Amino acid sequence: MNKIFLNSLIVLSLQLPLFAMADGISSLRDFYSNTDSMRAQFHQVVTDVQGRKEQEVGGVMQLQRPNKFRWDYKKPYEQQIISDGKKVYLYDVDLAQVSVRDLSKALGSSPAAMLAGGDLVEKSFILKNATRRADQADTLSWVLALPKNKDSGFERVLLGFEYSNLKKMEIYDSFNHITAISFSEVIRNPKLKDTTFLFMPPAGVDVVSE
Repeated sequence: MNKIFLNSLIVLSLQLPLFAMADGISSLRDFYSNTDSMRAQFHQVVTDVQGRKEQEVGGVMQLQRPNKFRWDYKKPYEQQIISDGKKVYLYDVDLAQVSVRDLSKALGSSPAAMLAGGDLVEKSFILKNATRRADQADTLSWVLALPKNKDSGFERVLLGFEYSNLKKMEIYDSFNHITAISFSEVIRNPKLKDTTFLFMPPAGVDVVSE
């Protein structure tokens, strides 16, 4: 009897990861349903079509639904991307320039806005469950997001989840560049101040509206 019980326990333990890991679309929907805010460290690498590294940078991202987000890129490429829910501000510290556009134009066409947009994602993207190539195998559940707007500037986005926790994001743009972002120290539903998502252009910078 003990041997039968032990064998059953081993079989059950082997099956548990299969039951526990949801598919990519289910993980994405759960992420939207149960994540009102988020804070995480991120590491971003941009490669060209030949796989050569063009940029590597890290920073902190924060989001607050609906439609508020903030990405602070640290050196060597210091930038800020901030949405207050109405406008999106891209501040390039080195260039001393701020680009401003309406959120309605960025939402659905920006991967950063995509994470904060919630239910609108399925109106702006075609979603499909995805798998990784054998040489990129991992334990994450992946979803492929194809923008319905052909002028979005990128061809597809891959989101990798561990259960409903966002771990990775890959953006493939129209110039065959790949932006790979990994998230760490993720905190779901932290209390974020409203001032986190307010942006005032520093004195002396150029402001360009799109």
